[in-house]
Amino acid sequence: MREGSLEAPTRHPIPWRADSFYDEEEIDRELRRVFDICHTCRRCFNLCDAFPRLFDLIDESETGELDSVDSADFKAVVDACTLCDMCFMTKCPYVPPHEFNIDFPHLMLRYRAAEFRRGERRFVDRQLAETDRNGRLAMPLAGLINWATRRDNRLTRPVMERIAHIDTRAEVPPFEAPPMVREGQDKPVVVNRKAPAYGKRKAVLYATCFGNWNDHRAVRAARAVLAHNGIETKVVHPACCGMPKLENGDIAGVAAQAEAVKEALLPLVEEGWDVVAAVPSCALMLKFEWPLILPEDAGIQRLAEATFDIAEFVVDVNKRHGLVDGRRSIEGGIAVHLACHARAQNMGAKAVEMLRLIPDAEITIVERCSGHGGKWGMMAEHFATACQVGRPAARRQAESGAAHRCSECPLAGIHLEQLIRGEDDKTRLRQPHPIELLAESYGLAVA
Repeated sequence: MREGSLEAPTRHPIPWRADSFYDEEEIDRELRRVFDICHTCRRCFNLCDAFPRLFDLIDESETGELDSVDSADFKAVVDACTLCDMCFMTKCPYVPPHEFNIDFPHLMLRYRAAEFRRGERRFVDRQLAETDRNGRLAMPLAGLINWATRRDNRLTRPVMERIAHIDTRAEVPPFEAPPMVREGQDKPVVVNRKAPAYGKRKAVLYATCFGNWNDHRAVRAARAVLAHNGIETKVVHPACCGMPKLENGDIAGVAAQAEAVKEALLPLVEEGWDVVAAVPSCALMLKFEWPLILPEDAGIQRLAEATFDIAEFVVDVNKRHGLVDGRRSIEGGIAVHLACHARAQNMGAKAVEMLRLIPDAEITIVERCSGHGGKWGMMAEHFATACQVGRPAARRQAESGAAHRCSECPLAGIHLEQLIRGEDDKTRLRQPHPIELLAESYGLAVA
């Protein structure tokens, strides 16, 4: 045995079909094994609230060790995990192939999967995870729903907190009608035939739930930038990637989503199209989580190999073929927040590389967690913690003095801007995706 691991981290397929995966006694034994190792290491103390909760449980116990902590108290630790993967990817020295075999996020997922199988997941959590159904229902009523979800609406927001457990202080993303897929069909873009990449690449823009139902601007910007650089695109959204269901522990639901998306996208991949997602969480699901949930499916693996994050794709196009000239500088500097699920893709800081394509770009890099964690940070029981975790990143952005703040994650961008502006500012604000700043540099209108 040696201390720590020098190899690249690897992950095991998730055996979610086996009954033993959900066995409460087996899960408790594994929790105790892993938690005891975490207790003796504590490198992850400053990542999220799961680890401080664990260490406080141990430190305040009768013996000061894990043996005197009640297993019922472990739920608070599990509930604090946002599945960001940063402990696995950046901190833990004991991840596979080390013999300690620690995968903290997937252990938290296993606990939640057992809860889900026992029917212990709240009704509202299950309904919020039905993002496509919710989006379709919201389209005809988008204006009314956006009015009802505003933070300054004292009539509806207290009701939302009581019924849906969404904190009255949390910014809720608005809906944008019609869906982005329809805009992609109704408003074709002209592909620049003089661009170096013309005829060499074509991209399926996987709109994602957020890009299709809530905010089109990042997908619109990606489409404009790629077309300007000679790349034909198609905007598609066959189904959600399943990340909201993964957060609930509904692994079978994720597998069903993966199958639906695969059936729609794999024929295009076989025709030579790359798959590009503008939301890091969705790219992470396609590239990493799906192959671990459906390891026997060659089509899922093929789709994973063809999938890019949007910043990763733009940087790849530039390196392989070159981008067209004509980018103008953006005055005032850029403070870019790197999303946890972008970092977890193990591709490097591609958003920073892409932004450096803007002439004279002065970039401040913010690599701290926003604290939002999908719908997690909006819930009443987590909002205060989400603010606590996210404040260092918000403070770093604000203190940079940059005129432009952006985030790879749309929900993180909303949350960070709320933290920077303060509780009294009820304006619906957001931080753009870095691809929107590149589009601005090109002078492309994407609002």
